[in-house]
Amino acid sequence: MNINAFIRENIKKLKPYSTARDEFQGIAEVYLDANENPFPSAYNRYPDPLQKKLKQRISELKGIAPEKIFLGNGSDEPVDLVIRAFCEPGQDSILITEPTYGMYAVCAGINNVAVKRVPLTHDFNINIDAIKQAVNQSVKVIFLCSPNNPSGNLLSKEKITQLITDFNGIVVIDEAYIDFADDEGFLPTLNNYSNLIILQTFSKAWGLAGLRLGMAFASEAIISVLNKIKYPYNINILTQQAALEKLSTVEIKNKQVGAILQQRTNLIQLLQAMPNVQKVYPTDANFVLVKIADAKNTYNQLIKRGIIVRDRSAIELCENCLRITVGTPEENKKLIETLNTL
Repeated sequence: MNINAFIRENIKKLKPYSTARDEFQGIAEVYLDANENPFPSAYNRYPDPLQKKLKQRISELKGIAPEKIFLGNGSDEPVDLVIRAFCEPGQDSILITEPTYGMYAVCAGINNVAVKRVPLTHDFNINIDAIKQAVNQSVKVIFLCSPNNPSGNLLSKEKITQLITDFNGIVVIDEAYIDFADDEGFLPTLNNYSNLIILQTFSKAWGLAGLRLGMAFASEAIISVLNKIKYPYNINILTQQAALEKLSTVEIKNKQVGAILQQRTNLIQLLQAMPNVQKVYPTDANFVLVKIADAKNTYNQLIKRGIIVRDRSAIELCENCLRITVGTPEENKKLIETLNTL
Protein backbone atom coordinates (compact mmCIF):
# COMPACT_ATOMS: atom_id res chain seq x y z
CA MET A 1 0.00 0.00 0.00
CA ASN A 2 1.28 3.46 -0.91
CA ILE A 3 0.97 5.32 2.40
CA ASN A 4 1.77 8.60 0.68
CA ALA A 5 -1.60 8.40 -1.06
CA PHE A 6 -3.41 8.64 2.30
CA ILE A 7 -1.52 11.57 3.81
CA ARG A 8 -3.30 14.93 3.83
CA GLU A 9 -2.00 17.25 1.11
CA ASN A 10 -1.01 20.00 3.53
CA ILE A 11 0.96 17.46 5.60
CA LYS A 12 2.79 16.28 2.48
CA LYS A 13 3.80 19.87 1.74
CA LEU A 14 4.63 20.74 5.35
CA LYS A 15 8.23 21.62 6.09
CA PRO A 16 8.76 20.34 9.64
CA TYR A 17 10.40 22.39 12.35
CA SER A 18 14.06 21.52 12.66
CA THR A 19 15.47 21.65 16.17
CA ALA A 20 19.06 22.42 17.01
CA ARG A 21 19.45 18.80 18.07
CA ASP A 22 18.08 17.59 14.72
CA GLU A 23 20.74 19.51 12.84
CA PHE A 24 23.66 18.21 14.90
CA GLN A 25 24.37 14.57 15.72
CA GLY A 26 26.95 13.42 18.23
CA ILE A 27 28.74 14.90 21.25
CA ALA A 28 30.26 18.39 21.29
CA GLU A 29 32.44 20.27 23.77
CA VAL A 30 30.55 23.55 23.50
CA TYR A 31 26.82 23.90 22.75
CA LEU A 32 25.85 27.36 21.56
CA ASP A 33 23.10 26.38 19.14
CA ALA A 34 19.81 26.14 21.10
CA ASN A 35 19.70 29.30 23.26
CA GLU A 36 19.78 27.21 26.43
CA ASN A 37 20.95 28.40 29.83
CA PRO A 38 24.67 27.48 29.70
CA PHE A 39 25.10 26.88 33.45
CA PRO A 40 25.21 23.12 34.11
CA SER A 41 22.31 21.36 35.75
CA ALA A 42 20.63 18.04 35.09
CA TYR A 43 18.06 19.67 32.84
CA ASN A 44 19.50 22.80 31.21
CA ARG A 45 19.83 21.04 27.85
CA TYR A 46 16.96 20.04 25.55
CA PRO A 47 16.19 16.31 25.39
CA ASP A 48 16.88 14.14 22.36
CA PRO A 49 13.91 14.96 20.08
CA LEU A 50 13.86 11.42 18.67
CA GLN A 51 14.63 9.56 21.91
CA LYS A 52 17.28 7.40 20.21
CA LYS A 53 18.66 5.62 23.30
CA LEU A 54 15.20 4.78 24.57
CA LYS A 55 14.02 3.56 21.17
CA GLN A 56 17.11 1.36 20.85
CA ARG A 57 16.29 -0.33 24.17
CA ILE A 58 12.64 -0.77 23.18
CA SER A 59 13.82 -2.17 19.85
CA GLU A 60 15.89 -4.80 21.63
CA LEU A 61 12.98 -5.71 23.89
CA LYS A 62 10.27 -5.81 21.22
CA GLY A 63 12.25 -7.01 18.22
CA ILE A 64 11.20 -4.01 16.14
CA ALA A 65 13.64 -1.68 14.32
CA PRO A 66 14.05 1.75 16.01
CA GLU A 67 12.97 3.42 12.76
CA LYS A 68 9.56 1.76 13.18
CA ILE A 69 8.99 3.15 16.69
CA PHE A 70 7.32 6.41 17.68
CA LEU A 71 7.19 7.61 21.27
CA GLY A 72 4.44 9.92 22.41
CA ASN A 73 3.10 11.75 25.43
CA GLY A 74 0.97 8.76 26.34
CA SER A 75 -0.70 6.75 23.60
CA ASP A 76 -3.13 9.62 23.18
CA GLU A 77 -0.52 11.65 21.30
CA PRO A 78 -0.11 9.15 18.44
CA VAL A 79 -3.92 8.74 18.31
CA ASP A 80 -4.22 12.49 17.73
CA LEU A 81 -1.32 12.60 15.28
CA VAL A 82 -2.68 9.73 13.19
CA ILE A 83 -5.99 11.58 12.78
CA ARG A 84 -4.18 14.83 11.93
CA ALA A 85 -1.95 13.09 9.38
CA PHE A 86 -4.54 11.05 7.51
CA CYS A 87 -7.96 12.72 7.98
CA GLU A 88 -8.98 15.93 6.27
CA PRO A 89 -11.00 18.07 8.74
CA GLY A 90 -14.64 18.48 7.81
CA GLN A 91 -14.31 15.88 5.09
CA ASP A 92 -12.91 12.55 6.29
CA SER A 93 -13.93 10.23 9.13
CA ILE A 94 -12.63 7.51 11.43
CA LEU A 95 -14.42 4.30 12.34
CA ILE A 96 -14.60 2.93 15.88
CA THR A 97 -16.22 -0.21 17.28
CA GLU A 98 -18.24 0.56 20.40
CA PRO A 99 -17.90 0.24 23.28
CA THR A 100 -14.25 1.27 23.10
CA TYR A 101 -11.68 3.70 24.48
CA GLY A 102 -13.21 7.17 24.42
CA MET A 103 -10.20 9.19 23.27
CA TYR A 104 -10.45 8.03 19.65
CA ALA A 105 -13.73 9.94 19.25
CA VAL A 106 -12.51 12.88 21.34
CA CYS A 107 -9.37 13.33 19.22
CA ALA A 108 -11.49 13.10 16.09
CA GLY A 109 -13.85 15.74 17.41
CA ILE A 110 -11.01 18.09 18.29
CA ASN A 111 -9.76 17.76 14.71
CA ASN A 112 -13.24 18.23 13.19
CA VAL A 113 -13.20 14.68 11.85
CA ALA A 114 -16.45 12.70 11.81
CA VAL A 115 -16.82 9.42 13.71
CA LYS A 116 -18.59 6.36 12.34
CA ARG A 117 -19.65 4.08 15.21
CA VAL A 118 -20.19 0.36 14.67
CA PRO A 119 -21.36 -1.68 17.69
CA LEU A 120 -19.46 -4.76 18.71
CA THR A 121 -21.45 -7.97 18.97
CA HIS A 122 -23.11 -8.84 22.28
CA ASP A 123 -20.03 -10.85 23.24
CA PHE A 124 -17.89 -7.77 22.49
CA ASN A 125 -16.36 -8.91 19.23
CA ILE A 126 -15.98 -7.46 15.74
CA ASN A 127 -18.96 -7.39 13.41
CA ILE A 128 -17.23 -7.60 10.04
CA ASP A 129 -20.38 -7.22 7.96
CA ALA A 130 -21.47 -4.10 9.86
CA ILE A 131 -18.03 -2.53 9.45
CA LYS A 132 -18.00 -3.22 5.72
CA GLN A 133 -21.42 -1.58 5.40
CA ALA A 134 -20.24 1.48 7.34
CA VAL A 135 -16.98 1.98 5.43
CA ASN A 136 -17.09 4.46 2.57
CA GLN A 137 -14.57 6.73 0.87
CA SER A 138 -14.57 9.15 3.80
CA VAL A 139 -13.25 6.55 6.28
CA LYS A 140 -9.49 6.85 6.43
CA VAL A 141 -8.67 5.21 9.80
CA ILE A 142 -10.18 2.29 11.74
CA PHE A 143 -9.41 2.17 15.48
CA LEU A 144 -9.58 -1.19 17.27
CA CYS A 145 -8.82 -1.76 20.94
CA SER A 146 -7.61 -5.29 21.76
CA PRO A 147 -7.81 -6.26 24.60
CA ASN A 148 -10.86 -4.03 24.44
CA ASN A 149 -11.63 -1.28 26.91
CA PRO A 150 -14.06 -1.50 28.76
CA SER A 151 -14.94 -5.16 28.09
CA GLY A 152 -11.41 -6.53 28.62
CA ASN A 153 -11.46 -9.22 25.94
CA LEU A 154 -9.16 -9.76 22.98
CA LEU A 155 -10.89 -9.09 19.69
CA SER A 156 -10.87 -11.86 17.09
CA LYS A 157 -7.41 -12.03 15.56
CA GLU A 158 -8.79 -13.55 12.37
CA LYS A 159 -11.30 -10.71 11.93
CA ILE A 160 -8.71 -8.03 12.67
CA THR A 161 -6.39 -9.57 10.07
CA GLN A 162 -9.25 -9.53 7.56
CA LEU A 163 -9.82 -5.83 8.22
CA ILE A 164 -6.14 -4.94 7.88
CA THR A 165 -5.96 -6.85 4.59
CA ASP A 166 -9.23 -5.62 3.06
CA PHE A 167 -9.45 -2.01 4.29
CA ASN A 168 -8.05 0.64 1.96
CA GLY A 169 -6.75 2.86 4.73
CA ILE A 170 -4.99 2.87 8.09
CA VAL A 171 -5.82 0.33 10.82
CA VAL A 172 -4.78 1.20 14.39
CA ILE A 173 -4.73 -1.60 16.97
CA ASP A 174 -4.51 -0.31 20.54
CA GLU A 175 -2.75 -3.00 22.60
CA ALA A 176 -2.47 -1.07 25.86
CA TYR A 177 -3.39 -4.22 27.85
CA ILE A 178 -1.62 -6.87 25.76
CA ASP A 179 0.83 -7.76 28.58
CA PHE A 180 -2.06 -9.21 30.56
CA ALA A 181 -3.30 -11.42 27.70
CA ASP A 182 -2.17 -14.91 26.84
CA ASP A 183 -1.37 -13.69 23.35
CA GLU A 184 1.56 -11.92 21.69
CA GLY A 185 -0.67 -9.48 19.82
CA PHE A 186 0.05 -8.15 16.35
CA LEU A 187 3.59 -6.88 16.86
CA PRO A 188 5.21 -10.01 15.34
CA THR A 189 3.20 -9.41 12.14
CA LEU A 190 3.94 -5.69 11.86
CA ASN A 191 6.27 -6.06 8.86
CA ASN A 192 3.53 -7.82 6.90
CA TYR A 193 1.26 -4.77 6.71
CA SER A 194 2.20 -1.30 5.52
CA ASN A 195 -1.12 0.17 6.75
CA LEU A 196 -0.94 -1.16 10.33
CA ILE A 197 -0.20 0.92 13.44
CA ILE A 198 0.11 -0.80 16.84
CA LEU A 199 -0.16 1.22 20.03
CA GLN A 200 1.29 0.06 23.34
CA THR A 201 1.99 1.88 26.58
CA PHE A 202 4.13 2.11 29.70
CA SER A 203 1.08 3.06 31.78
CA LYS A 204 -0.31 -0.41 32.54
CA ALA A 205 1.99 -3.42 32.94
CA TRP A 206 5.10 -1.27 33.35
CA GLY A 207 3.53 0.77 36.16
CA LEU A 208 4.54 4.14 34.70
CA ALA A 209 1.19 5.86 34.15
CA GLY A 210 2.55 9.04 35.75
CA LEU A 211 5.31 9.36 33.14
CA ARG A 212 2.85 9.63 30.22
CA LEU A 213 4.77 7.57 27.69
CA GLY A 214 3.17 5.67 24.83
CA MET A 215 4.57 3.67 21.93
CA ALA A 216 3.44 3.41 18.32
CA PHE A 217 4.88 0.78 15.98
CA ALA A 218 4.41 1.07 12.22
CA SER A 219 6.20 1.13 8.88
CA GLU A 220 9.03 3.62 8.49
CA ALA A 221 6.82 5.62 6.11
CA ILE A 222 4.14 6.11 8.79
CA ILE A 223 6.62 6.78 11.59
CA SER A 224 8.31 9.46 9.49
CA VAL A 225 4.96 11.22 9.09
CA LEU A 226 4.32 11.15 12.85
CA ASN A 227 7.81 12.51 13.52
CA LYS A 228 7.20 15.25 10.96
CA ILE A 229 4.12 16.63 12.75
CA LYS A 230 4.87 15.98 16.44
CA TYR A 231 6.01 18.74 18.78
CA PRO A 232 9.82 19.04 18.62
CA TYR A 233 10.69 17.85 22.14
CA ASN A 234 7.59 15.84 22.99
CA ILE A 235 9.28 13.47 25.49
CA ASN A 236 11.15 15.22 28.30
CA ILE A 237 14.49 14.21 29.81
CA LEU A 238 12.99 12.89 33.06
CA THR A 239 10.58 10.61 31.22
CA GLN A 240 13.31 9.26 28.93
CA GLN A 241 15.64 8.59 31.87
CA ALA A 242 12.97 6.95 34.03
CA ALA A 243 11.77 4.72 31.19
CA LEU A 244 15.32 3.59 30.42
CA GLU A 245 15.81 2.67 34.08
CA LYS A 246 12.52 0.77 34.17
CA LEU A 247 13.38 -1.18 31.02
CA SER A 248 16.35 -2.65 32.87
CA THR A 249 13.97 -4.31 35.34
CA VAL A 250 11.92 -6.54 33.03
CA GLU A 251 11.90 -9.29 35.67
CA ILE A 252 10.12 -7.03 38.16
CA LYS A 253 7.55 -6.04 35.56
CA ASN A 254 6.90 -9.67 34.66
CA LYS A 255 6.58 -10.61 38.32
CA GLN A 256 4.06 -7.84 38.90
CA VAL A 257 2.05 -8.89 35.84
CA GLY A 258 1.99 -12.45 37.19
CA ALA A 259 0.75 -11.20 40.56
CA ILE A 260 -1.98 -9.14 38.88
CA LEU A 261 -3.12 -12.14 36.84
CA GLN A 262 -3.35 -14.26 39.99
CA GLN A 263 -5.35 -11.56 41.73
CA ARG A 264 -7.55 -11.25 38.65
CA THR A 265 -8.45 -14.94 38.90
CA ASN A 266 -9.22 -14.62 42.62
CA LEU A 267 -11.26 -11.47 42.12
CA ILE A 268 -13.36 -13.03 39.36
CA GLN A 269 -14.14 -16.06 41.52
CA LEU A 270 -15.21 -13.91 44.47
CA LEU A 271 -17.34 -11.62 42.30
CA GLN A 272 -19.08 -14.56 40.62
CA ALA A 273 -20.11 -15.87 44.03
CA MET A 274 -22.03 -12.69 44.89
CA PRO A 275 -25.83 -12.89 44.55
CA ASN A 276 -26.16 -9.37 43.11
CA VAL A 277 -23.51 -9.98 40.43
CA GLN A 278 -25.26 -11.03 37.23
CA LYS A 279 -22.19 -11.58 35.04
CA VAL A 280 -18.43 -11.22 35.05
CA TYR A 281 -17.29 -10.88 31.46
CA PRO A 282 -14.22 -12.79 30.22
CA THR A 283 -11.14 -10.59 30.38
CA ASP A 284 -7.61 -10.49 28.96
CA ALA A 285 -6.74 -7.22 30.70
CA ASN A 286 -5.93 -5.98 34.21
CA PHE A 287 -9.57 -5.20 34.87
CA VAL A 288 -12.95 -6.93 34.83
CA LEU A 289 -16.31 -5.75 33.54
CA VAL A 290 -19.05 -6.75 35.95
CA LYS A 291 -22.80 -6.65 35.34
CA ILE A 292 -24.37 -5.99 38.71
CA ALA A 293 -27.84 -5.22 40.02
CA ASP A 294 -28.35 -1.45 40.36
CA ALA A 295 -24.81 -0.60 39.28
CA LYS A 296 -25.28 3.15 39.74
CA ASN A 297 -26.25 2.79 43.39
CA THR A 298 -23.45 0.29 43.99
CA TYR A 299 -20.98 2.71 42.44
CA ASN A 300 -22.18 5.55 44.69
CA GLN A 301 -22.09 3.39 47.80
CA LEU A 302 -18.51 2.35 47.04
CA ILE A 303 -17.53 6.00 46.65
CA LYS A 304 -18.95 6.77 50.11
CA ARG A 305 -16.67 4.07 51.49
CA GLY A 306 -13.60 5.43 49.71
CA ILE A 307 -13.47 2.85 46.91
CA ILE A 308 -13.44 4.12 43.32
CA VAL A 309 -14.38 1.92 40.39
CA ARG A 310 -15.66 2.99 36.95
CA ASP A 311 -19.37 3.12 36.18
CA ARG A 312 -19.77 2.13 32.52
CA SER A 313 -23.57 1.80 32.60
CA ALA A 314 -24.17 4.69 30.21
CA ILE A 315 -22.22 3.27 27.27
CA GLU A 316 -23.40 0.84 24.62
CA LEU A 317 -23.71 -2.85 25.60
CA CYS A 318 -22.64 -2.07 29.17
CA GLU A 319 -25.94 -1.40 30.97
CA ASN A 320 -25.56 -1.89 34.74
CA CYS A 321 -21.85 -2.60 34.36
CA LEU A 322 -18.94 -1.55 36.54
CA ARG A 323 -15.34 -1.74 35.35
CA ILE A 324 -13.09 -2.82 38.20
CA THR A 325 -9.30 -2.60 38.02
CA VAL A 326 -7.40 -5.47 39.65
CA GLY A 327 -5.65 -4.01 42.68
CA THR A 328 -3.32 -5.32 45.35
CA PRO A 329 -4.51 -8.25 47.49
CA GLU A 330 -5.41 -5.78 50.25
CA GLU A 331 -7.34 -3.50 47.89
CA ASN A 332 -9.24 -6.38 46.33
CA LYS A 333 -10.10 -7.76 49.77
CA LYS A 334 -11.49 -4.40 50.88
CA LEU A 335 -13.55 -4.16 47.69
CA ILE A 336 -15.10 -7.60 48.18
CA GLU A 337 -15.76 -7.05 51.86
CA THR A 338 -17.45 -3.74 51.09
CA LEU A 339 -19.56 -5.18 48.26
CA ASN A 340 -20.76 -7.91 50.62
CA THR A 341 -22.13 -5.27 53.00
CA LEU A 342 -24.18 -3.43 50.37
